[in-house]
Amino acid sequence: MVKRMVQSVAAHAPKAFILIASNIVNSAVPLAAEVLKEKGVYDPKKLFGMTSFEVSVVKSIVRQVLQTNLVDVPVCAFLSKTKPSLNYTEEEMEKLAVKIQYEVSFAKSGFGTFSLLTAHAVEAFLSSLLRALDGVEDVYEFAFVASTVTELPYFASRVKLGKNGIEAVIDPDLHGLAKYEEKALEALKTKLKASIEKGIAFAAEGN
Repeated sequence: MVKRMVQSVAAHAPKAFILIASNIVNSAVPLAAEVLKEKGVYDPKKLFGMTSFEVSVVKSIVRQVLQTNLVDVPVCAFLSKTKPSLNYTEEEMEKLAVKIQYEVSFAKSGFGTFSLLTAHAVEAFLSSLLRALDGVEDVYEFAFVASTVTELPYFASRVKLGKNGIEAVIDPDLHGLAKYEEKALEALKTKLKASIEKGIAFAAEGN
C-alpha cells in the first residue's frame, strides 16, 4: 500500500511533502525513499516518518515524575539526557524506561486510543510544517528521517523545519549514556537496520 501511494505521489505530485504515520515506519520510510529515488524525485528534506506519538507518551510520563510541563526528552527515550535532569539512579531510570515501553505498547494495542493519539500527533506535526512553510522560524519536530546521526542511513531525531522541509537534523548527543541505555541503543540499531533493509528490499521487488 505504501509503495503504490508513493508511486502515485512521484507521478502526480513529485514535489510534495510526505509524512508516513504507520506502525512499520522504520521500513516504510526507506521503502518510500527508494521508490522516489527510482523515479528521480527523491528529496530527503521532504520525507518524514511519524514518531511524535511515542515522544508524546514519553514526555507525558516524565512530566508526571518531574511535576513540570517544561520537559525535553530525546526521541529514543534516553532518560539520562532528560532536561531538567531526573536525578535518578541508573536502576531507577531503567525501571522507568521499562514502564515507558509498556505504556507505549499498551497505547498502540488499543485500536481506538492509538488511532486518536496518532491523528492528534499527525495534526500537530502538519501544523508545525505549515508554520515553517509560512516562514515561521525555529520550528522543531521529531521524525524518522534520512540521517547521519548514527552509522544507519535513517534515525529518529529532532528536526528543524523550514520553507523547504528539513533544514537540519539535530544531533541527539548519544555520548555519555547510562550503561543500560548503551545496550538498548545497540539493540535498537540492530532491529532498525533489519527494518530498513526490509523496506529497501520490498521497494526493489517488481522493479
